[in-house]
Amino acid sequence: MGLGGLVQRATDLRDSAAVVTAVPDRDGYFARWASLHGGYDPRSSWMVRTWLGWTYQVARPLARAGVAPDLLTLAGLLVTLGAVGLAAAGGRWPLLAALVVVLSGFGDNLDGAVAVLSDRVSRWGYVLDSVVDRVCDGLYLLALWVLGAPGWLAVVGGSLMGVQEYARARAAAGGMSEVGVVTVWERPTRVITTAAFLVGAGLFAGRAADWATAGAAAWVGLGAVGNVQLGATLRRRLAGPVSTGG
Repeated sequence: MGLGGLVQRATDLRDSAAVVTAVPDRDGYFARWASLHGGYDPRSSWMVRTWLGWTYQVARPLARAGVAPDLLTLAGLLVTLGAVGLAAAGGRWPLLAALVVVLSGFGDNLDGAVAVLSDRVSRWGYVLDSVVDRVCDGLYLLALWVLGAPGWLAVVGGSLMGVQEYARARAAAGGMSEVGVVTVWERPTRVITTAAFLVGAGLFAGRAADWATAGAAAWVGLGAVGNVQLGATLRRRLAGPVSTGG
């Protein structure tokens, strides 16, 4: 490679580094996040603002380092698998399973935050993240099931979660560009609820099955409320006739 080639290569590396390090501040991150979620302002909800604020603090150095968002997505799946194994071990191990669930939930937002901050959002990344999220939700319920929650209760809880996410996805396909409503049963709430009951199962190992059953019941109760909230919003927003064009 000649001198001209070396100079060009150095320039390319410099430009690449500049792109990686050009990470917006927290307000800039919120603005980018809002543009990808139908204009919903995350600062309007204490829960969303706090959750995304924490995520931003961890995601920023990763974005600067050029870490691939898809790699973080798959890492989050592996972490969640660990929670099931820890829960199955019984005894005090569900306490560690609870921590792993929280870390996996945090990691779920981390990959998206890195993608937003590094301007690497893609349709493939969106699909991969959505699929992995649903698999992780199922693994949370599996962790409760191996601790003694009735299978039918876990299935109902998972079904209600699936209906909510499917309805929101179909609403987006039907033309609703905004989030619509933040229900009581969004991803952070599922993470916190599952972790809380895993903590109970670990602290009171002799009644772990009761705690797991209560956790699955919470999935059902909150899932039902979340679907009602979302359904009412979708009915109001999508009540107009379908445009046929022409």
